[in-house]
Amino acid sequence: MESNMITEVSSGVCDPSAGQPHRAALILARGGSKGIPLKNIKNLAGVPLIAWVLRAALDSEAVDSVWVSTDHDEIERVARVWGAKVHRRSPEVSKDSSSSLETIQEFIRLRPEVDIVCHIQATSPCLHPHHIREALQMITEQGCDYVFSVVRRHQFRWEEVDKKEGKNPTSPNIDVAHRPRRQEWSGELYENGSFYFSTRKALETGLKQLGKIAYYEMLPEYSVDIDVDIDWPVAEQRVLRFGYFGREEKAAVRLFLCKVSGCLTNGQIFTSVSACKIIRICCEQRVIFSLTGSESEDREILSQVGLNGVPCDSPVADLIAAKYTCQRPAGNGAVREFAEYMLMLKKKSLLQVHQEHIDRDNF
Repeated sequence: MESNMITEVSSGVCDPSAGQPHRAALILARGGSKGIPLKNIKNLAGVPLIAWVLRAALDSEAVDSVWVSTDHDEIERVARVWGAKVHRRSPEVSKDSSSSLETIQEFIRLRPEVDIVCHIQATSPCLHPHHIREALQMITEQGCDYVFSVVRRHQFRWEEVDKKEGKNPTSPNIDVAHRPRRQEWSGELYENGSFYFSTRKALETGLKQLGKIAYYEMLPEYSVDIDVDIDWPVAEQRVLRFGYFGREEKAAVRLFLCKVSGCLTNGQIFTSVSACKIIRICCEQRVIFSLTGSESEDREILSQVGLNGVPCDSPVADLIAAKYTCQRPAGNGAVREFAEYMLMLKKKSLLQVHQEHIDRDNF
C-alpha cells in the first residue's frame, strides 16, 4: 500500500469545509518533443502513451474534468478520442524553454472555475485511479497545498568531483566503512515524476507561498518514466504487467464487427478467367469480438463503439481514432492480435476485484 507524509509549514490554503472545489486533471502534451518525436501519442503496448494516464484519470471519479494541454492537432484528436477535453495552449507557453508551471498558470487563468489542478505526466503510464484518489484526498480532506509523487530507492549516492583536482569522492547518504544491507536501511525518497497536485492559490503565487506540502509514495512497480528511446521497451513490459487496463464492465464485449474487405484480405481482389471477382481471404484468422477497421471510411464506426482497433498499416486518421493499434498489418494476423488483446483486457479486469491494488505476494 502506498503511503504519504505531510510536512507542516504553516496553515493550509485549501479549506475542505468551504464547499466542493472543482478538481481538474491536466496532462501537458506539447507536440515538439525532442527526445522522442510526438512521444505523447506514440503507441505503448498498442495504446497511445497519453491514453494510459487518461484512462486512469477518467476512471478515478475523483476529478471533475480531465484536460490535455497541447499545441498539436494530432495530440488533440487522440485526447478527444480518449474522452479528454482539450486546452489549446498559446505559442508563448509552447516553446522549448517554457516551463510546466507557466503552462499550468495559463490554463487556470483561462479556467476560473478550477480550484485544484492535478498535473499528471503522460510519461508515467503505470498510474492507477487509486493513486489519484488517495493523493487528491490529501488536498481536499487534509488541507494540503501541494502534493507530489515519490518512490523509495535503495541507492548509494556519490558526489561528483573534478578528477583533475585529485579529490576523493564522498557519499552523502552512507558511511563507506559500514555499508548497510538493504533490509537494514529504509532507503531514500525521490520524485518519480508521475504527478504534482496543487491548489489554485499555490499555482498563482508560483508555488512560492505553500502551507502544507506532502508527498505521496508510490510503489516501485508503478514508478515508470519514459524520457528517451531506450526507456520504451522497458516501459512496455512494465505497463503490460502493472498498468491500468480499465474497469471490468468496459471489458465486456457483446458483438464483434470486422470489415472483411480490408482486415482479412489485405485488399487483394482477383478476376478469374470467367470475369468473376475473387477475394483472397486469410482463413487462419478467427474473429472473436469487438471491431477492427482498415479504411478511412471506417472512422465514424470506430468512434461509436466501446472497443476498437486497427491494423498498423491503416490510414493515419484511423490510427488516431483507434483505441488499439495492432503491430501486425491487415491480412497478416492483425485480427488474431486484436482478439488476444481483448482477452488480455478481460483477464486483467477480472484478476482483482477492483483492478487497482496489486497483490505483492503473488507476483
